[in-house]
Amino acid sequence: MADNKDKKALNVPALRFPEFGGEWNFELLDEIAPNITSGKSKPSIGEYNLYGSTGIIGKTANADYSGDMLLVARVGANAGSLQLVNDNCGITDNTLIIKPCKLSSHYLYFYLQHHNLNRLVFGSGQPLITASMLKKVRIPFGNQLEQRKIEQLLVRVDERMELQNKIIEDLKKLKSAIVEMLFCKHGGVLLKLGDIGSFVRGLTYSNEDVTEDINATTVIRANNLNYGNNVNKEDVVYVNKKPTEIQILRKGDIVICMANGSSSLVGKNSYYSFDDRHSTIGAFCGIYRTSQPLVKWLMQSQIYKRLVYQSLQGGNGAIANLNGDDILNMTFRVVEHEKSISILSALNLVENSIAVNENLQELYSRQKIYLLQHLFI
Repeated sequence: MADNKDKKALNVPALRFPEFGGEWNFELLDEIAPNITSGKSKPSIGEYNLYGSTGIIGKTANADYSGDMLLVARVGANAGSLQLVNDNCGITDNTLIIKPCKLSSHYLYFYLQHHNLNRLVFGSGQPLITASMLKKVRIPFGNQLEQRKIEQLLVRVDERMELQNKIIEDLKKLKSAIVEMLFCKHGGVLLKLGDIGSFVRGLTYSNEDVTEDINATTVIRANNLNYGNNVNKEDVVYVNKKPTEIQILRKGDIVICMANGSSSLVGKNSYYSFDDRHSTIGAFCGIYRTSQPLVKWLMQSQIYKRLVYQSLQGGNGAIANLNGDDILNMTFRVVEHEKSISILSALNLVENSIAVNENLQELYSRQKIYLLQHLFI
């Protein structure tokens, strides 16, 4: 591709296919697609099989796009999100429908991703984007061949990202299936969590203790936990309060959500993979600490989830919380040590493969962001 960032012509993208020249044109969306309408109360879009997170129907880059519609979520938390669907899909009345006349739906779809429609969203109670706002968006474009070349490239990137998502989901299903191989219906070894580990409840703090100082104590909360993933430290709280020594997280700890307004979230947990000795957990969470590597996987199993459910139904369900004894009294019947070693080895290999493929997906995502930023003006 040609790099145009140092060219004198301003109305061209920074990244361009070398066979194209000349400046681009601009037109208002109202001129390109004068008929922007609201959806009718038909079946929800979610009832149809859309093409992954991008929302593109499964078509090749050479397909005829004339039957597509570009949908923009108009109200609610998803205001500003985009979907491409075909004429047979149901459309809610919470959407705006753009039927392009001068440009293909795919080209317009990708440009509006670059444009970031969230900038047009207003309102707090029920955020929305109006048709009048959309009509004022200026759309840049080259000739039809250049438009098609851009959309073909970006469709290919989306298709690769969708394939990558499927690889990751298949690996996660494989991991879940292998986890269940750790258990025996009969025989095996009885493993009681209270016999092989300890439980620690989290740090109690008030709003006055919260600070923006990243050098203060880092607090891990329920939103940082997710079955099957390590603790996520992207959205944490910092507090001017010191935890006790046993409340400080150590590498290998399992952090558990012990109380939540939603009972379905109680019991979810994640492995703490860091060794910073600078973090703790909030009072609604707990730490299960053990040197037994099996436990990390047991707490991702369906059996564990059933035990949590039974504990909640046994008396804590009304306020959606567990206590330490609920965790320590959990008992599992697992395979003998020799078999467990092989299973744990397989689980570690699959988990490493998931991490590699998730990193690859992140690279594809960054690649798409770069292309959106540089293929358009």
